[in-house]
Amino acid sequence: MPMQINQSTTPLMWIAGIAIILFSAVGIAAFMGWIPGSIGEPGDKAASSSTAGVKAHTAAPTHVARNKHTKAICAECGVIQSVREIAQPGKGGAIGIVGGAVVGGLLGNQVGAGRGKDIATVAGAVGGAVAGNEIQKRVDTAKRYEIAVRFDDGSHRVFTEVNPPAWRAGDRVKVVNGVIRSNN
Repeated sequence: MPMQINQSTTPLMWIAGIAIILFSAVGIAAFMGWIPGSIGEPGDKAASSSTAGVKAHTAAPTHVARNKHTKAICAECGVIQSVREIAQPGKGGAIGIVGGAVVGGLLGNQVGAGRGKDIATVAGAVGGAVAGNEIQKRVDTAKRYEIAVRFDDGSHRVFTEVNPPAWRAGDRVKVVNGVIRSNN
């Protein structure tokens, strides 16, 4: 006849399970800082020193209100990530077209005689208009500067300025009313 084994949980197993749960709860509370004085300070001396087993004397604890886990984040403070110069092409206009056409027509009128002179004048005017428009676009080209800032809270923002900025990548800055300022 096979022997039956009693499958009931012994009191020792209950005690071990409860001890593990309590130990885990106390560890979590200490780690989270819910138990006062449970988180050591950097540079704290241990209760015993390493020299010949002599115990170090510690001063009475002083209660100082400080929260090491939260650091005030300046929402307007950040670091320059990059500064890019961008050429903004100008727009051609009537001045370039008309000026180019007049100059081109005058130059074309100097070439040839008869019908050839008329064709050269028209070709010079058309070519001058195209060239004058292109010249006006290049003369009116403007530069602008895009400054990328990564803020302390993790966000990014790009600012555009017309004048060359004094900022370089890595500079600490603070943005006040949309204007980048030094944050020294």
